[in-house]
Amino acid sequence: MTGLNIMLNGKFLSAAPTGVHRVAQELGNALADLVFENHEAVRGLKLEVAIPYDGLERSNAMRLPIRVIKPFRGIPWEQISLPLNSGKATLLNLCNIGPVIARDAVTMIHDVQVHLSPKSYSKGFRLWYHAVQPLMAKRHRHILTVSEFSRQEIAKAGLCGLDHISVVHNGVDHVLNVAPDYSTIGKFKLDQTPYVLALSTVQAHKNIGLLMKAFADSRLSSVKLVLFGGNARESFEALGIEVPANVVFAGRVSDGELRGLIENALCLAFPSTTEGFGLPPLEAMLLGCPAIVAPCGALPEVCGDAALYGAPDNAEEWIAAIALLSSDSAYRSQLVKAGVNQASQFTWRAAALNLAGILTQI
Repeated sequence: MTGLNIMLNGKFLSAAPTGVHRVAQELGNALADLVFENHEAVRGLKLEVAIPYDGLERSNAMRLPIRVIKPFRGIPWEQISLPLNSGKATLLNLCNIGPVIARDAVTMIHDVQVHLSPKSYSKGFRLWYHAVQPLMAKRHRHILTVSEFSRQEIAKAGLCGLDHISVVHNGVDHVLNVAPDYSTIGKFKLDQTPYVLALSTVQAHKNIGLLMKAFADSRLSSVKLVLFGGNARESFEALGIEVPANVVFAGRVSDGELRGLIENALCLAFPSTTEGFGLPPLEAMLLGCPAIVAPCGALPEVCGDAALYGAPDNAEEWIAAIALLSSDSAYRSQLVKAGVNQASQFTWRAAALNLAGILTQI
């Protein structure tokens, strides 16, 4: 299809940034770079971002032209204002949900965790996704996802057939565009002892309780577990999860602070029981930090042989992997090199070229 008008759903610009929102922003900007270059992949495509009025403050994060659409904001904007004011443009929705009434739309469903790990989400969230996604997946022109694993799971969940779904792997090279900030290391005196970095979340499928068990073992008493993110100690203890003394809660950190933490960590631990893609391990690998991951979801697909693996229900395997990286610097160096090579394959430019090809062919 040529001469195609594409309107990117910019609702994500009116909300606090998430991993899914980062994908939308980075993909949109990578498409903008191709337009600026007059790359043959986007010739004939007219691209712009539609936003609600409360997305204006963050709209300067995008390099594509911006169009403010009124009225409403939030879900009513996405489900009513956006489709009724999109004209003849094909809507491009990159954050799991798009307007149900639209037919000329291409929508990225990152995963079906709401089906695979329902305990990770509130009842309202589950009901909304169960109601909207099947209708949307069948009505929209095409569905995108971020891994072959997610493609298979979307089909298994009955949202739509495999021939209706294309894979656009995420990029991870955005981490190279941020200057490292090492202030968090000094704040928590992390330069005095080796530490393992992980997400601070109580979502069931993120499985951080496994790391708590591992770090309660005396064999890891000289290593700290540094958790970054919104959940504090009290959130884990409220669920009956015992927090060992060598766990540090760094709280929410900036992109620069996160890069500083990654660059100085012994490794990143990511024991998720399911992932549609898995950005954090690849981000760490690209910055020269080895990753230990569970062999679940899309993690083997994207990490390949460049990560260490530990069973999601076996703390012993995680203790052994961390001890290996701590004691064998030569092996760790080999894993660092393999990780950089693996993660370097996942760029936003490659993702945008893939997406542009799909948009011109459907």
